[in-house]
Amino acid sequence: MSYTLQKKIVVVSFLFIPVALLLLFLIYPTIKLFQFSLTDWNGVSKSFSYIGLKNYAVAMQTDAVWKALFNNFRYFIIHALFIPLEIMVAVYLNNKIRGSLFFRSLVFLPYILNGVAVAYIFSYLYNPINGPWNGLLEWIGMEALKRNWLSSPEIVNYSLIVVSLWRFSGFHVILFLAGLQSVPKDLYEAAIIDGAGPFQRFRYITVPGISRVIEIVLFLNVRGALQVFDIPFLMTQGGPGMASTTFTVYTIQTAFKYNNYGLASALAVILMVLIIVFSYLQSQLFKGRTE
Repeated sequence: MSYTLQKKIVVVSFLFIPVALLLLFLIYPTIKLFQFSLTDWNGVSKSFSYIGLKNYAVAMQTDAVWKALFNNFRYFIIHALFIPLEIMVAVYLNNKIRGSLFFRSLVFLPYILNGVAVAYIFSYLYNPINGPWNGLLEWIGMEALKRNWLSSPEIVNYSLIVVSLWRFSGFHVILFLAGLQSVPKDLYEAAIIDGAGPFQRFRYITVPGISRVIEIVLFLNVRGALQVFDIPFLMTQGGPGMASTTFTVYTIQTAFKYNNYGLASALAVILMVLIIVFSYLQSQLFKGRTE
């Protein structure tokens, strides 16, 4: 057996299991997803009928789908507005301050907590009867601000977004902190010698230096906003009514609550396409700035 053939056999042997797992758990389910999106399968019967693109047309004409997408859009906008604050926190933690390592661990802690635990903690905090949040407002004399935080359609989404910010902002701060540590210190020293102020250093050195990290955080923001599921599902079940239903929650309910797996598959395909499209647009937006 020649040496070249031996190398090929070794490479194929090592790649066989990863490729097999990839085909089994990614490629095959994706193909079946596209197939089911063209059917009227209810998830139970052994047979189904192909109905073409009807499920996609129904999804586009359903008001609840657009309402869910709008709720996802709120998550995206508010998380995007918090990115400058997250960068400033990272800049502060990047300085040599007392206890910086402790604070870095502290801001990252919410991200590693179990999502179910986070949901139940904030459900207790938002409890309108004996919850600590309303109790705090009453204690400081601001009873007029007491609300039913999870049962009022006007504010339920913002209450859930606060939970999302608390859980994921710390992870973004750590990413920005890693980016800041890759920016050469010589640039800051030269800027200080040239008389650049803190804002000028932040604008012309810090932001360009972490542009790649900003792009990554925006991608995570887009993907996370479109896939928001655990927080609204566990805390409100998408209620009251459908006020806090997100696209993923609506998809899960369509499949497992209403047994319409064909429509749910179409919604999943639409979600995948949305993520790909927004990721492409974002890459084009940052293409000229990061080259």
